Amino acid sequence: MSNDWFAKEIATALSDGVTRLENRPFLLVPEQSNRRAVILIHGFSSSPRELRELGEILYQRGFTVYGPRLPGHGTSPEDLATRPLQEWRATVLRGFDAFAAAGFKVSAAGLSTGALLALDLALQRPLEKILLLSPFLRLQHWLAPYVGLLRFFVRYQNKEIPAAEQPFYYRQRPLQGIMQIGRLLRHLKPRLPLITAPALVLAASGDTTIAPGTAQQLFNRLGSKEKAIHLYGDEVPHVLTGPDNPCRQDVLTRCGDFLANSPAPGST
Repeated sequence: MSNDWFAKEIATALSDGVTRLENRPFLLVPEQSNRRAVILIHGFSSSPRELRELGEILYQRGFTVYGPRLPGHGTSPEDLATRPLQEWRATVLRGFDAFAAAGFKVSAAGLSTGALLALDLALQRPLEKILLLSPFLRLQHWLAPYVGLLRFFVRYQNKEIPAAEQPFYYRQRPLQGIMQIGRLLRHLKPRLPLITAPALVLAASGDTTIAPGTAQQLFNRLGSKEKAIHLYGDEVPHVLTGPDNPCRQDVLTRCGDFLANSPAPGST
């Protein structure tokens, strides 16, 4: 498999001004490949680092793993404010097409907005499996539906980020970018029954970012015959792979087992 495509992704990240290694795209290629690939798609205002540990676990199990950097991430909120949804979609598609051309079976996993992009990919390409971490149909903030108008008056939404995580998450989230999420949701909602890849959904009642029950609603609409959902409690936050999740190891284990093994139908 030629990695020229990945070299171009790295070059783009450097050209865009990504300075930290953790915020650049990553590609993990095992010596003994199982000929299966996984694309790990990070969330809005985050970076590939968000899913890197999961990538390392899959790599140890023989998967070739790609963590794309969505344009506008790992740089600045000002950069993110200029990036349209089409750029995020194109980045994910390039990864899939590179793996498919090399004969790999490809799965996709995403966290939050990354989960929505994984669903979007499933509508465009044949995925072996799809893993959705904290997916949603609606954000919890009551002003989210009005972001298209609000962006003309308020450019950014401020978010509290722990000091240790600030190099990897934006404290200011551009409303212009949140509007792109709204566009993606409007595209996905009526098409969820068309998605048939085996799916696992992980979410939590302690998630204060997305509307309560929205992950379950998304799960119910999926057209997959083989699908499962696991809901964590109030102690678990939105970023399921983050250091503040007390159930983080359970999340990583469930993800690895699902992608490596046959999915179990029904809820858990």
